[in-house]
Order: sequence, then C-alpha cells, then structure tokens
Amino acid sequence: MAQVGNTFSQYDAIGEREDLADIIYNISPTDTPFLSSIGKSKATNVFHEWQTDSLAAAASNNYQVEGDEITFNAVSPTSRIGNRTQISRKAVIVSGTMEAVNLAGRNNELAYQISKSSKELKRDMETSLTANQSSVVGNDTTPRRLSGLAAWLQANVDAIGANGQTGGADDPGVARADGTQRPFTESQLKNVIKQCWDSGGDPSMLMMGSFNKQKLSGFTGGSTRFDPAENKRLVASVEIYESDFGALTAMPNRFSRARDVYVLSPDMWSVAYLRDFQLVDLAKTGDADKKAMLCEFTLTSKNQEASGAIFDLTTA
Repeated sequence: MAQVGNTFSQYDAIGEREDLADIIYNISPTDTPFLSSIGKSKATNVFHEWQTDSLAAAASNNYQVEGDEITFNAVSPTSRIGNRTQISRKAVIVSGTMEAVNLAGRNNELAYQISKSSKELKRDMETSLTANQSSVVGNDTTPRRLSGLAAWLQANVDAIGANGQTGGADDPGVARADGTQRPFTESQLKNVIKQCWDSGGDPSMLMMGSFNKQKLSGFTGGSTRFDPAENKRLVASVEIYESDFGALTAMPNRFSRARDVYVLSPDMWSVAYLRDFQLVDLAKTGDADKKAMLCEFTLTSKNQEASGAIFDLTTA
C-alpha cells in the first residue's frame, strides 16, 4: 500500500510536544544486608579499640580435698584489638542553570543527586565492611582503611587459603590469602555452624552471593521436600536453614564477595561511627551549588569466634 500524495503526516510535522514520562526508573539495588543487620556504636578516635575475653575450658577434674590449702589459678588478661576508621564520601555539583530549568521526573536536580548519593554511599559502605581488605594506618597522602569482615574471621573457618589477621595494639590487621576455589557443600556449612556453637556462638544469619544462595537452596538437609500438585507451586528456595544448633536466616548479598559464605552472629558485629552521615555545604566558587555527603566509620568485631565462614568457593 502507498500513502496518498501530499498527505501531511507525523513525519512532516513541526512543533509536536515531547512525550517524556515524569518519572525516572532505577533498578540499581540498595539493600545492604550486613550493614542493616548489625549494630551501631560510637568511635572517638581514628583507631577504635575494644577488648575481648573468654572463660577457661570447663574441667571435669575440679574436685578438691577437704581442708586443702587453696592454690590460685593463673589469670589471663583480656585481648585488646582495634580497627581503623575509614572516610567514605560522595560529592555532587549542579549548575545554577540546571536548578532553574523545568525538569522531568524530579523537581530539584540537586536534591535528586543528593538522594542518589546517599544510596550509593551505603552500597560502598556495605562493600567495604564485607571486603577482604586489610586495615591501613594512612598518612597525609594515603587514606585510612578499615579491616573488612573476611579478614576478621579466623576461628571457625573452612577454607583452602590462609586466614587473615585481626587488628591489635600495633594494628597488624591483614587480609586473608585466597586459595583454590571449590564447590559449596552442606557438609562444609554444617561443620562451620558446629564450630561456631562449640566456640560459644549462636549464629542466626547466613550471608552469601547469588550463585551460592542457589547452591544452598539445593541442600536437602535431613528431609525430603514435598510439593503437592494441587498447590501448583514449586518451592525452590531456602530462606531458613534449620541446623542442629538453631535456625539461621539465609540472606543473599549483592555486595559481599561471591566466593564467601558467612555464618554470622549479627549481635557480635557493629559499625562504629566517628562521624555519622552528614551533608556538607562546600564553598561556592562559581555558578553552581556543591554538596558532599560523608561518614567516617569502622567495623567492630566484638568477638569473631561467635561467627564463621566458608571461603574459596566457586561462583559459576
């Protein structure tokens, strides 16, 4: 078919109004499972320290002679450990003209960019807190850096590589050395949960990347799944893992390392803020408005023996 001659069509028109939806679609994830699950505390210096302690092993031979002279037990000191605070920030600059024009999807460009920056900052924090990174003391040209979750866990670990080292009085925190990757198995998970319990912990959370979350959902445990045909529904996920030592919530994390699976006691971790989230007005040096959002924080491991991890896992 052919168009009738001299037909004035949309292709010829000038002055059509644009059809721009008054909404901005953004599917970038903003969930931060680790940061959202652990506590919040206060730091008062760039090297935040705390102490840990433990009881002597339970003994079955604590029986004494009547009237015996008392001998005194050796006293063990506490362990003093710490972590460096890290400054994380996001900064935006928006011209005066951009603030004046009519916008689609937002009323104010600066406010919109600040809102985005706050979400990006939390994602960055989640990534740093769960990272396999060592602490850095820093200087006038080198930024301080906190020691991440992967570096802290040592007591209850199933891994091929070598464990990291926690920060002490002289701040010797180092990252773990990764080893050859292998598949995630239920026996590994059960072993680490048992180790945590034997150490005195009561873990309640599993945290892992998407690939190993699907591996977890394939574990059968001690039972067989039944999905009645009349339900017309196939359950293919595990949200709660019932272990011999309690139930653990399975949480996928987009920002922790995909090769790590964590067995966590969230109450034994916290984020210590030297400076909580703050929005800073920056000096105006031109026809633009400038803002910075920042915080200074570190990861506090109240006692790493309450948690554990399976490291060096395949991710594909």
